Amino acid sequence: MKSFQDQLAEFSKSIGKDIKDLPQQEAGLSYQERRKLYDQQANQDIAQLQQKTKQARIEALYGASDLNKSWTFDRLVEDSQDAKEAISIARSFIAAHQDPSWRNSRAHMMLFYGDYGRGKSHIAGAIAHQLINQFEITVLYRQLQTLLEMRFFSYDYQANDNASAKFREISKQLLEVDLLILDEVCVNETILKQSAQSWLGNLLRQRCAENKNCILITNHNLNDLSHALGKYCFESIKEYETYKVHFQGPSRRGADRNQFEPEPTPKKQGYVPNQF
Repeated sequence: MKSFQDQLAEFSKSIGKDIKDLPQQEAGLSYQERRKLYDQQANQDIAQLQQKTKQARIEALYGASDLNKSWTFDRLVEDSQDAKEAISIARSFIAAHQDPSWRNSRAHMMLFYGDYGRGKSHIAGAIAHQLINQFEITVLYRQLQTLLEMRFFSYDYQANDNASAKFREISKQLLEVDLLILDEVCVNETILKQSAQSWLGNLLRQRCAENKNCILITNHNLNDLSHALGKYCFESIKEYETYKVHFQGPSRRGADRNQFEPEPTPKKQGYVPNQF
């Protein structure tokens, strides 16, 4: 029968330690106390490894998302009632992800609409940052016009820039990512071309069928957006559990507007004839 000391030596060897090299405080511990101490150390090592692995996954998610790093909640300015309401809705949307039944029940869409500079893209980005950090949600941010241009150039089969392959890859990401953020939807467009309406409508319907969430950002009001997207595409939006958020507070770009204004033409000195 093995002695207690032999059992300790075997246990120490199994975890990569030599009992002769143990600190004095460990050498005086019983087998049960030593086993508990080593289990605690192993759990700490595992926790540190898990944290490093999680951080690596999060950094990879950020790298694939194409998000603006400054779009975070702590940089938002709550200077109007609509901004406060939008932030409250955004935080509720994030908190709902804690409920698996909510996440798996159906697809959800947040529709941000309002004039330029009201913080729509910023809040959408803040939502994405929080979901990546808290739930490791995969996110993809894209401007719709950029996607439509990529789609157009992908039909040039004589080109040597692999546009078709690139668009097939991005199309796969658009379908598979957990949260898709489409910005500048129908910007400067009275109405999308018929082919673009069908493509976007099909994309939204396929994502809806897979319970994949979306955020759409537009400068149109809802009536104009319905016209610009076309009936088929707009009906695709209605299939989601939709949260409409209207941004109508002051422009957050106002502070920087003066630097882009042209300087006034200096008045000439002396006699100036009447101008007609």
